[in-house]
Amino acid sequence: MDNSSGVGVLDKAATVLGALEAGPATLAQLVGATGLARPTAHRLAVALEHHRLVSRDMQGRFVLGPRLGELASAAGEDRLLAAAGPVLGALRDHTNESAQLFRRQGDQRICVAAAERPVGLRDSIPVGATLSMLAGSAAQVLLAWEEPDRLHRGLQGAAFTATALSGVRRRGWAQSVAEREAGVASVSAPVRGPSGRVVAAVSISGPIERLSRQPGRLHAATVVAGANKLTEVLRRHHAMQQQQQQQQNA
Repeated sequence: MDNSSGVGVLDKAATVLGALEAGPATLAQLVGATGLARPTAHRLAVALEHHRLVSRDMQGRFVLGPRLGELASAAGEDRLLAAAGPVLGALRDHTNESAQLFRRQGDQRICVAAAERPVGLRDSIPVGATLSMLAGSAAQVLLAWEEPDRLHRGLQGAAFTATALSGVRRRGWAQSVAEREAGVASVSAPVRGPSGRVVAAVSISGPIERLSRQPGRLHAATVVAGANKLTEVLRRHHAMQQQQQQQQNA
């Protein structure tokens, strides 16, 4: 079957990525797997590396890059948002606090879904709100599992420390007290994509008077359970897509 799109350089780049799907490859192995001329294979691999679609392992071999995982996460975003509504609603009802779902976008985090506490004093964060990655439990969660260089850059000017993020990774959740805003406390936990990468943070937030100065003691288990439900939704969705792909290729 002819898989040509008519755009030669794109077809060749797709061939390189397809070859790397089988695992790490030296340049010689890449040439053998793709049938491309050595200079062409090298030029394409380096160009793809520039865009983080390809990277290198410790032995210098070419491997699939982190950008592919980020794109896969974005492709699953609609499924995540569809599932977030009921999960955040249950979280709000169980904790009696406002619940949010955040995704990182560069040096900021965006509230992409929310379930507000209907009455009384609350921390209101509308969908579409842009918040800093330098403070708050959701920012801690979205940064804690990043690659070392990105984590180091993210800590510059942050209200939390590397030691605090180490604690977040150990516990599997984060808390903040008057870190983002005076009088407000929050608890957050990670949502992971099929590859295990953190793609979002589930949070509850409200006044310190209700959440106390140890909000994790009150609500960490509930928030983690909510985040795990969304992780499972993404895992099942990915497995279903893979199954459908296999059936199409059969």
